[in-house]
Amino acid sequence: MKTIKELASMGERVYVYLKDKETAQRFLRDAEAEGFTFGDGVHPTERHWSDLYAIHSDGTLNYVDVIGHIEYGSSADSVVRINYSQLLQQA
Repeated sequence: MKTIKELASMGERVYVYLKDKETAQRFLRDAEAEGFTFGDGVHPTERHWSDLYAIHSDGTLNYVDVIGHIEYGSSADSVVRINYSQLLQQA
């Protein structure tokens, strides 16, 4: 399985979908272990989980708002979509 840092470098807009709380908690722990933080420096496990995050090559992540959810669901080629539970199953 690719690291989250490797996933973040796959494009300018990289979205990670998390199907449930357990998958989200695993993703947040994995991201934190790789040094990811929110833009304000808060560790991922210190915040509540969500179903969709944007990850960035600078080691930050952020929540995705309604527009981001729409973009994730669009057919735009500029968006990288990652289903984290599928990645975990491949490992």
